[in-house]
Amino acid sequence: MKTTLSVLMLSLLPGLALAAGEHGHHEGHNAASMQQNMHGVGRPGLPAEVDRTIEVVMSDDMRFTPATIEVKAGETVRFFVKNRGKLDHELVLGDMSMLQVHADMMRQMPHMEHAEPNMIRLKAGQRGGLVWHFDQAGTVDFACLIPGHMEAGMTGQVKVAE
Repeated sequence: MKTTLSVLMLSLLPGLALAAGEHGHHEGHNAASMQQNMHGVGRPGLPAEVDRTIEVVMSDDMRFTPATIEVKAGETVRFFVKNRGKLDHELVLGDMSMLQVHADMMRQMPHMEHAEPNMIRLKAGQRGGLVWHFDQAGTVDFACLIPGHMEAGMTGQVKVAE
């Protein structure tokens, strides 16, 4: 299963950023590969470098609150994420094309587990954190990639100013 999943993922996801760690029960890619594929999105931040904390609430109305977040290039943000719903939800940072490809993969393998530095998945009522460094101006998207959630509108954007 491990090899089959790896081959399937490689055939479905050319260029998709898979962070270091575990994804679909196989070894993740190295940090240099992740950094190259996450160009324009940023990189995992260090807790000691956090400039500020932003609370994000996920709910069963398939929305993030806030859905638009403003930060500055060079800022390291701790996202304090709360799941106020009764369903599992996740927040995954990336660019929209990467998120759409990953969402397609999740629909094909709905029980796939993943743990990457650009995402957090929470069960009903859970809270957690994600630290991210935004290295350049632009827009970074985020979405819940649990099948059906992104399609129902569970998306947002981080607007990164100069």
